[in-house]
Amino acid sequence: MPEVYCVKCKAKREAVDTKKVTMKNGKPALSGVCQKCGTKVFKIGG
Repeated sequence: MPEVYCVKCKAKREAVDTKKVTMKNGKPALSGVCQKCGTKVFKIGG
């Protein structure tokens, strides 16, 4: 599980249900859900 910054928790957390996505500019990213609070998280360059 990748570690991402959760804005709601204000800490680095592990993300669950991660998906590799491609942004509009063609760069890779990860999209998932915070393991603790359930907020959507996003990491550029995943």
